[in-house]
Amino acid sequence: MAQMQMGAEGMQSLPALLQRNAVQFADAPAYREKEFGIWQCWTWAEAAKEIEALALGLVNLGVNEGDFVAIIGRNRPYLYWSMIAAQAVGAVPVPLYQDAAAEEMAYVLGHSGARFVIVGDQEQADKVIEVQDQLNQFEHMIYLDPRGMRKYDHTQLHQFSHIQDQGRAAYDELIGELAKRQAKLDYDSTCVMLYTSGTTGTPKGVVLSNRNVIQSAKNSAEFDHLTQGENILSYLPMAWVGDFIFSIGQALWCGFCVNCPESQDTMMTDLREIGPTYFFAPPRVFEGQLTNVLIRMEDSSALKRKMFHHFLAHAKKVGGEILDGRPVGLMDRLKYALGDVLVYGPLKDTLGYGRIRVGYTAGEAIGPEIFDFYRSLGINLKQLYGQTEATVFITVQPDGEVRADTVGVPAPEVEIKIGDNGEIYYRSPGTFVEYFNNPDSTASTKDAEGWVATGDAGFFEEGSGHLRIIDRAKDVGKMADGAMFAPKYVENKLKFYPDILEAVLFGNGRDRCVAFINIDLTAVGNWAERNNIAYASYQELAGHPQVLESIRSHVTAVNQSVAEDEMLSGCQVHRFVVLHKELDADDGEMTRTRKVRRRIVEEKFADIITALYDGSEQISTTTEVTYEDGRKGSISATLTIVDAEVKPGAIHKVAAE
Repeated sequence: MAQMQMGAEGMQSLPALLQRNAVQFADAPAYREKEFGIWQCWTWAEAAKEIEALALGLVNLGVNEGDFVAIIGRNRPYLYWSMIAAQAVGAVPVPLYQDAAAEEMAYVLGHSGARFVIVGDQEQADKVIEVQDQLNQFEHMIYLDPRGMRKYDHTQLHQFSHIQDQGRAAYDELIGELAKRQAKLDYDSTCVMLYTSGTTGTPKGVVLSNRNVIQSAKNSAEFDHLTQGENILSYLPMAWVGDFIFSIGQALWCGFCVNCPESQDTMMTDLREIGPTYFFAPPRVFEGQLTNVLIRMEDSSALKRKMFHHFLAHAKKVGGEILDGRPVGLMDRLKYALGDVLVYGPLKDTLGYGRIRVGYTAGEAIGPEIFDFYRSLGINLKQLYGQTEATVFITVQPDGEVRADTVGVPAPEVEIKIGDNGEIYYRSPGTFVEYFNNPDSTASTKDAEGWVATGDAGFFEEGSGHLRIIDRAKDVGKMADGAMFAPKYVENKLKFYPDILEAVLFGNGRDRCVAFINIDLTAVGNWAERNNIAYASYQELAGHPQVLESIRSHVTAVNQSVAEDEMLSGCQVHRFVVLHKELDADDGEMTRTRKVRRRIVEEKFADIITALYDGSEQISTTTEVTYEDGRKGSISATLTIVDAEVKPGAIHKVAAE
């Protein structure tokens, strides 16, 4: 705990924190990675040596102070080391989304002017090589996994381990230069450049300083009492600010262990083996796990299903109260304890959540039903509200004050104000330096006093002081009758159902709301198999009459719930269509962090929206798609438009007021 009492004085860069950890926690595990089914481990002292060798190798290769070093690949200790090593030599790490297409990478690589690229494997190397002729400043690429790389032209290609070997060989020659560069690093030095997801246009390079990262890591760690003994699973995209602050910022500040899964396919198994004490996931992860739980219960015996639902109902009644330390009757506590032995405990262990002390979700609003489900099991899941430009933290939820309908109170050292139009503004030690090479966007987002416009609309509740987010400010509108239109509120309620993967609501300026829905192929496919229903494709299953009827019942239930909120009751869904394809980042319909690009979806499927409003019962449409290998194609379908039951009078209730 010594590191939690010491000030940030002297610890003003990632390499400085690393050096402290290499001494203070020398033999403690720093990084683990599962490879070939076996967990490999590096202590802090060992990791520091590996990073030093890489940094010396980068100097030897010609990396200069101020250079940008792009890093692409899945979560691996070596790539986290690359980010620390890049800063150690005075360069700026720029992580990219590994699932991005080559052209998307070309934009970021070109915009940042990256001279050097470090990739995980052949797949990422091929993408860079594909767009290499568009990159005027690109000089060298380092690859980690040598499989498949032997016959490539190695004029500009270098194996990761060879760069480290060259660094070790040049130790006496270059260690002085490396030490000199590290000594120059301070709070104002650039720590990392992260690109926004680009929901409204091309991604912007967010420049974050050491002050932004280290102060945010320090404040958040102290808020949640994080210690050197935490264990986390690092599986989220390395290009996302959430992963950077948890797996690098907080990990280096606290000195806890970062565990990397073997692959995305083994992530759930690896999660169970590690049993993290501190866990972070966007809502889609929690939604997907809940879907899998419900699917498995449908496949279990009648007795198990009955026991599961019986104790789950009790958990929903008292689980959250017990977790928050509120008074609960003795009989209810005893019954909950029995449920913990029979249902909740085994379920948490199956999910890998048995040891979680603090869990967070952010990135998108989570459905309140999903949030309450996990908390009812005794998992201390909390919401935070943040942005890349804030180095994550804007608001956090204190223990004992956790609610599904708010995002908590201002994080330590964060100031928040609400504009006249309801837009949320903040300033904090985490406030970004600038958008790289984009002074106009910087000026329009951050004013001279350091206040940042979030683009989100919200308000502080009277009494509790908690912030409630309504929606993206640009997405909040009004119905034709003056009622508020806030699509995310309804979409999250729809996504609680296991067979609904995604929902997009329309209605701004209209007299009623309509929706697009994507089914969850895993959940609905499992249902089809149990009921001996044959299907050949997603499209065929999405149009099945029984599937449409099931979705209609969900929409009706959500309408009943929405009608109870006077402010938002005008957002009930009158008609919907189950789309013939999943919304996909490769088709430009979502960002790489799985946020819907509403304007693009609205333009791309304009014919379907027209049919939803003009009373049509069906619509024939053709949509361009991108296949995994980059080829373009198209799919055609005739979609059934379904009418949903709307609670009478609810819409005019708000308008009249």
